[in-house]
Amino acid sequence: MVCDGLRRTVQGERLLDGLDLAVGVGARLLVVSTPEGSASFLLRVLAGLARASAGVVRIAGVARADDSAAGWARRIGYVGPEAGIHPWMAPGEALDLAGRLAGFDAEERRRRVEAAAEHYRLGAQIGIPVRRGGPALAQRTAMAAATIADPEVLLLDEPLRSLDPVERSRLLSVPGQRRTVLLASRYPASEDGLVNQVALLRAGRVALHISIAELTQRNLPLSMRGIQALADAGVPGSGQTPVAVGQ
Repeated sequence: MVCDGLRRTVQGERLLDGLDLAVGVGARLLVVSTPEGSASFLLRVLAGLARASAGVVRIAGVARADDSAAGWARRIGYVGPEAGIHPWMAPGEALDLAGRLAGFDAEERRRRVEAAAEHYRLGAQIGIPVRRGGPALAQRTAMAAATIADPEVLLLDEPLRSLDPVERSRLLSVPGQRRTVLLASRYPASEDGLVNQVALLRAGRVALHISIAELTQRNLPLSMRGIQALADAGVPGSGQTPVAVGQ
């Protein structure tokens, strides 16, 4: 995934200011930002839920243009801080709808819904409205719906905060060697073990893009303080030009 020159100002605040970012296939990238809203807004742009005023996003060399089931609709999954599931919907209905939107036939939808219900532990609540199961059920359902099409790129914005830490880590450890995951978070330490790269957005640009291993080698914690300290030190991977790091 490549972002080239993304710009956007929202309510007088410049969230993206010529942002360039290259993320390799299979990377697990933690995105943090100052101001905090930049990371979340970037993921919304990548998901097609918001638009940049300038710039281009490419996946596998293709600019975003095709929202069909065979195009970007299958290639990208998104889970935000709010589940985005109608409270009257049951998990089974939400997952079936996600399968329909991805263009799967009835048999394939059934197979994928059953697999998702098992993995996300929705079986006992598959037929009840999500409002009866509370935020945790809604968030599990949203995660299941976002992954039902086995997307190449998974965008996670402060996801699954209603779940206990152990279960949250299990569900966010999404398998797939070629699946690229971008995880926006205000709490970097809580994402330890889930990511292998970190990018710091500062004033709408990439101030740092390095591997977690390099952070560890410098005895810096996976925290905003540690990440910002490395960016301030001017190490390779910091500054105006981001560095695309591998897995």
